[in-house]
Amino acid sequence: MVMNSTVNEFILFGLTQDPRKQKAIFGVFLMLYLATLLGNFFIVVTIKRSSTLGSPMYFFLFYLSFTDACLSTTIAPRLIVDAISQRKTISYKECMTQVFSAHFFGCMEIFVLILMAFDRYVAICKPLRYTTIMNRHVCSVLVILGWVGSCIHSSAQILLALRLPFCGSNVIDHYFCDLQPLLKLACMDTYVINLLVVSNSGAICTVSFIILLISYVIILYSLRKYSAEGRRKALSTCTSHFIVVVLFFGPCIFIYTRPATTFPVDKVVAVFYTIGAPLLNPLIYTLRNAEVKNAMKKLWCSKI
Repeated sequence: MVMNSTVNEFILFGLTQDPRKQKAIFGVFLMLYLATLLGNFFIVVTIKRSSTLGSPMYFFLFYLSFTDACLSTTIAPRLIVDAISQRKTISYKECMTQVFSAHFFGCMEIFVLILMAFDRYVAICKPLRYTTIMNRHVCSVLVILGWVGSCIHSSAQILLALRLPFCGSNVIDHYFCDLQPLLKLACMDTYVINLLVVSNSGAICTVSFIILLISYVIILYSLRKYSAEGRRKALSTCTSHFIVVVLFFGPCIFIYTRPATTFPVDKVVAVFYTIGAPLLNPLIYTLRNAEVKNAMKKLWCSKI
């Protein structure tokens, strides 16, 4: 393994270098980050404490909210602090840690979204066998497999990052450490490594998105047998899932499935899956889900 020896720290360019815009970024993203933590905290605590949210769907939603909070915490604090810092530096070790953490929680989010789609598929297409197939033991094993898969993916990413030698510029044209901007700074031919990134991150995003689309097509087809009320309830849940999937996978596929080229719009696109998705998930799942709203009212109103 080739370890970096000439660059001890990187400078993060951030979303912009305009001082006035940086102040706005500090205020806006601080509020977004706090809202993300608060929203996901409410969902995690509500599901943990509520006796009415014991189904597998909410078991997976618990882990989605937990993962969202962790993913946002991996990215947002650095962006917020750098917006008002004169010296926007990140050490080599911190940078590699951020690469690992961002891919670990990002991949876990993908696995949880797949598990949630699988849960809806079983509930709608095989309702009589639902409680047998999606029992608590099976759900726990599936989540553990998701953690293991995420660890394998992020370990592969960090091994690729650690092999990059840096001997020139140390300015990363991004607001967090990721492989694509790091590849631009490497003092080596990165063609093979870029292919590995595309075949790893790009393939996971694309294949997962296709699997999810197929599952939703099957679910929609199966809804023909349901009553109007049953269709309405199932469509409401699946629509929430689908909105989350598009918001997360669209930007991911755009970033990770192309050759080693970067565009100015990349940073804005990355905001959608690093900051936007973790913020919108709790809003989408609470505003469109009567059971979660009722459980929240019951739990938090009684506390107040």
